[in-house]
Amino acid sequence: MNKESKPETVVIAKTPVGVTAGYMPGFGNDFETEALPGALPVGRNSPQRVEYGLYAEQLSGSPFTAPKGTLERSWMYRMRPSVKHVNRFTKIDLPYWKTAPHVIEDVISLGQYRWDPVPFPNTPLNFLTGMRSITTAGDVHTQVGMATHVYLANQDMVDDYFYSADSELLVIPQDGRLKIFTEFGIIDLEPLEICILPRGMVFKVSLPDGQARGFVCENYGAKFTLPGRGPIGANCMANPRDFKTPVAAYENKETPCKVIVKWCGQFHETEIGHSPLDVVAWHGNYAPYKYDLRTFAAVGSITFDHPDPSIFTVLTAPTAEEGTANIDFVIFPERWLPQEDTFRPPWYHKNIMSELMGNIYGVYDAKPEGFIPGGISLHNCMLPHGPDHNSFENATHDSWEPMKLTNTMSFMIETRFPQMLTHFAAKEAPIQENYADCWADLAKKFDGTPGLKD
Repeated sequence: MNKESKPETVVIAKTPVGVTAGYMPGFGNDFETEALPGALPVGRNSPQRVEYGLYAEQLSGSPFTAPKGTLERSWMYRMRPSVKHVNRFTKIDLPYWKTAPHVIEDVISLGQYRWDPVPFPNTPLNFLTGMRSITTAGDVHTQVGMATHVYLANQDMVDDYFYSADSELLVIPQDGRLKIFTEFGIIDLEPLEICILPRGMVFKVSLPDGQARGFVCENYGAKFTLPGRGPIGANCMANPRDFKTPVAAYENKETPCKVIVKWCGQFHETEIGHSPLDVVAWHGNYAPYKYDLRTFAAVGSITFDHPDPSIFTVLTAPTAEEGTANIDFVIFPERWLPQEDTFRPPWYHKNIMSELMGNIYGVYDAKPEGFIPGGISLHNCMLPHGPDHNSFENATHDSWEPMKLTNTMSFMIETRFPQMLTHFAAKEAPIQENYADCWADLAKKFDGTPGLKD
């Protein structure tokens, strides 16, 4: 006798929804991942003996006695402990990579500056040798401040590996993809995505498209985190679920390799006989991650005026003074502008924060001419800036009808510290000598009589 089948009372999801293969979603989570089954210890960090003959090692991103909410560490289970990465260091020079404090006497950082895209090189350069510093700020020795760079690369890092003891790195591709193989896994990165590479973590970079250009923000201070939303509440801006951390991956390679270290602004290398990317499993909350800028949920005014640009903050690196950032990373994405009787572009402004901007693609609404993809601008601490003449005239006469800004993605890196130009930025990069002319036609309209003036 056939019994009538009954519906299942328990149903379990078989495939996570919205999870990108090779990544784990979430910001600041405690992750665990293993590239070989059973490589990750269960219920303990440092067993007497680890499966597969691996070594247990901890990477700490915070002091041991830091407040609970800021404690960061990850346990790695690797083929060799990283003490095997240190043989004998030799000091080397990466002449275009500069570190704060860095002040050039014949360079004036006071001013409004803008650069065309730095051209691709004709000589072989990898992610490290192709780094070109634009500004520095603060002091790396006291772990405050930052630096901004452009990277130009046309060569893979095959047997060269790198880590920075000075900083975490925010990588912003503009042209060409990157494949970043880290101790914690592989990050595939394309323009309109960003990634964070933590202080002390070893990685190498290869180029799927043969060459790449982009921007790097080097953070000497407290690590990047999500900004507080305040009255915005629990949703929008950069949502934690959209950040992605790679699953474990390792390289089992027994060939001569170099490990290059940035420490207190100096570069050193050591030769080892194997790949340092030999982490088979790991768990913890100190790890690299990437984020797709297209998932940023912008908020803004739907009546009149518009809020400060802080509503576009993706990540912030705080200082000890609450509300004052070592670095804010801000984007200006495609979005609707519905405000009525409002000057819609950014207003004229002087700011205690110094602001460096980069154009990833398209047109920036306050500077539709001259600020092209790959270009950079700098408006330093308390230096006035704002829309050019044509933007002002158009915005003061445009219709109040809602409009959508399309074909645009720019970013801003701002810091409480003045940004000092490097020699490369002032003397070698393609600076626009006539940048300030964009405001030359802003004329006096005041004549002492009431009424709106054209």
